[in-house]
Amino acid sequence: MRKGTTGPAWEVGDELEGHVLSPVTRLQLIKYAGASGDFNPIHTVDEAAEEAGLPGVIAHGMLTLATMGLLFSPYLEYGYVKELKARFSGMVFLGDELYIGGRVVEAEDEGEGNLYTFEVSTRRGVDVVAAGTVGFLVFKS
Repeated sequence: MRKGTTGPAWEVGDELEGHVLSPVTRLQLIKYAGASGDFNPIHTVDEAAEEAGLPGVIAHGMLTLATMGLLFSPYLEYGYVKELKARFSGMVFLGDELYIGGRVVEAEDEGEGNLYTFEVSTRRGVDVVAAGTVGFLVFKS
């Protein structure tokens, strides 16, 4: 990726700098429940998770999905996330350390800027727990 005064100029195959996130905590899930309005107790109460047949409290799926957006935070002064599509393939538990990463799979010129399509994923160890695509539009200068 080249970066000038007008922002990033990615090429197909470029990878975003991946990140290892801090382990998931109960406090993080409680705060997310309050912010999102999702108070399903399987996300915060051990007994409720066990009654639902889970081995323990699980993170909100939308919180897991939101982690992928962190990849684009350093570039928000140059554009915005235009589209996000994802699919969940695993659960995230307390103490899990997640890795987020992405790479450019398509680049095209649009009227208002350059649209880059990224394949993105959130992994727990080698297991992918969420994956999808992000369309990031970089404004023309």
